[in-house]
Amino acid sequence: MTQIATSLWFATQAEEAARFYCATIPGAALGEIIRIPPGGPGPAGGVLLVEFALNGTPMLAMNGNPGEAFTNAVSLSALCDNQAELDQVWDALLVGGQAQACGWLKDRYGVAWQLVPEALPRLMKAGNEAQRGRVIAALMQMVKIDAAALEAAFNAS
Repeated sequence: MTQIATSLWFATQAEEAARFYCATIPGAALGEIIRIPPGGPGPAGGVLLVEFALNGTPMLAMNGNPGEAFTNAVSLSALCDNQAELDQVWDALLVGGQAQACGWLKDRYGVAWQLVPEALPRLMKAGNEAQRGRVIAALMQMVKIDAAALEAAFNAS
């Protein structure tokens, strides 16, 4: 096996979504756009598949799914280097989407995302049970994750 990629199945917005994600996620790159051949499924020349990468992770966006909606059972998780990066990506993905809880949102295409500051996994691997418990308690009160508030909860006495 040479590669595993996440495939997102859209009704008709595969290229639009891939371009949006590549413009939104730092380190993303648009790859090949594969068109429907004559006699193929759908109008010849339409977009069938778009290859792209999100910070080096291979992704596929595919058209041809008129009835299956995305669910929270599968999400894309982005570990952000700092609060500014998290805020920038959150704000962009949220346009036309819906905020949920604990760093989760659904974007305009219905894809679920978890935007996590590097502080969260770092704090959950450090300290003692009481500190980690305070971090989780703080996290459960958040919609968009606030790294400084997590740090403050960890360091509270």
